[in-house]
Amino acid sequence: MNIPAELKYTKDHEWVKIDGDIATVGITEFAQSELGDIVYVEIETVGETIAQEEVFGSIEAVKTVSDLFMPLSGEILEFNEELDGNPELVNSDPYGAGWMVKVKISNPAEIDALLDNAAYQALVH
Repeated sequence: MNIPAELKYTKDHEWVKIDGDIATVGITEFAQSELGDIVYVEIETVGETIAQEEVFGSIEAVKTVSDLFMPLSGEILEFNEELDGNPELVNSDPYGAGWMVKVKISNPAEIDALLDNAAYQALVH
């Protein structure tokens, strides 16, 4: 299973790429494989400031709907519009084209609470 070393992770199976004060967020390869075929990603929180661990959207697969939890407090700046027409990008490229939102981090200290790749690997194995 692919768990890139440069990313941070949550216990809710989201990945976070930190670039200065901007975080790009998606779900992990493990999460998409557990969910199965992704048919819809719903995020209506662009422009809102959301606290860490609050729900910021949902992801719908053939067999279930799952909430998406905010890995870091901040303002949602952007939703990956490509997912509107191609939600399967989450399945085919979860760490690349399947990203979900970009967030302006409001509390950088929260980054320390995220899991590194070794801790996430231990969680899913």
